[in-house]
Amino acid sequence: MQWTALAAAAALFANNVAAQQMLRFACSQLVVERTDPLVNPGMKYTPHLHQIVGGNSFNVTMDPSADPAQKSTCTSCSFVQDKSNYWTAVMFFKHKNGSYIRVPQVGNGGPQGKLINKGGLDVYYIPSGKVTAFQKGFRMLAGVASNTDANKVAKSNICHRCWTSTSEATFVGGAPCSGSDTVEIPSATNCKMIRQTIIFPTCWDGVNLDSPDHQSHVAYGQGSGANGGGACPSTHPKKLPQIMYELMWNITSFDASMRPASGNPFVYSMNIGGAAAHGDYVFGWEGDSLQKAMDNGCTLNQACPKAGLTTQSDSAYSACTKTQQAPESVDGWLAALPLGEPAIKA
Repeated sequence: MQWTALAAAAALFANNVAAQQMLRFACSQLVVERTDPLVNPGMKYTPHLHQIVGGNSFNVTMDPSADPAQKSTCTSCSFVQDKSNYWTAVMFFKHKNGSYIRVPQVGNGGPQGKLINKGGLDVYYIPSGKVTAFQKGFRMLAGVASNTDANKVAKSNICHRCWTSTSEATFVGGAPCSGSDTVEIPSATNCKMIRQTIIFPTCWDGVNLDSPDHQSHVAYGQGSGANGGGACPSTHPKKLPQIMYELMWNITSFDASMRPASGNPFVYSMNIGGAAAHGDYVFGWEGDSLQKAMDNGCTLNQACPKAGLTTQSDSAYSACTKTQQAPESVDGWLAALPLGEPAIKA
């Protein structure tokens, strides 16, 4: 009887999520490199490695007056009109011999259907009532790359899930950042995948397109998790679409015999755990296409004529790549994490 009730609850959750209006689409990796035009504009070999997706006009400086929608000639995301850039830290596995390797990534399944990624991540835009789309020049940051205290992170905004299935298409758990999800990176040996979720603020001060810390011009609403954001405070009254990143890290190739004797073998590229997980966003949708998408109920990764949204095949968006602007080898086993000098092979 208990298992029947659990199965029914899981099915109800899946149906509710699948029915919720949201854009949900795949973005393959544009480039993996040590640049960060939001936090370290103009710098090459920034303090840690990022994976970047989106429009190919991404560059070291990302001048706020330059519109990615006009500058980019392709996007590594499935919606042709989305030339925004999205980036996150990279997860590494530490071998017991001291060497490191990037954890491979796969697309995500779940109630809304499978998405195909070549690396990269899945992006959600979740409206809650009437929302104001981001404006040209808008950018923001979620999370703190130097944070080591999990208690300083709201699990409802940044979390990790131990995916016990060997297939990302087999849904595991409940709503994002709920239940047994954790701020820290799971390290249990029964985990086959690790899903990372980053949920951005949904409330804007209505004036500033950015702020010195890339966070003060936005705020989280009263809601919790991936629900569209909830009511906004008076200091940040403009309701934005809720942006959520989902990443699936496939850890099935790292068996117990490869792990160090102690400690979590999974770390982000800052050589810190899940408390330092973060995501960066630079808006770059063409014209008012995102506002029209939110106003006209466009959903999932489907073409939406009312908003002028068109999609491209996974082979097309995965072919949109960019040469490293801070050249170094980031593939295969590395003697150390890419911190400081360019990385060297193990």
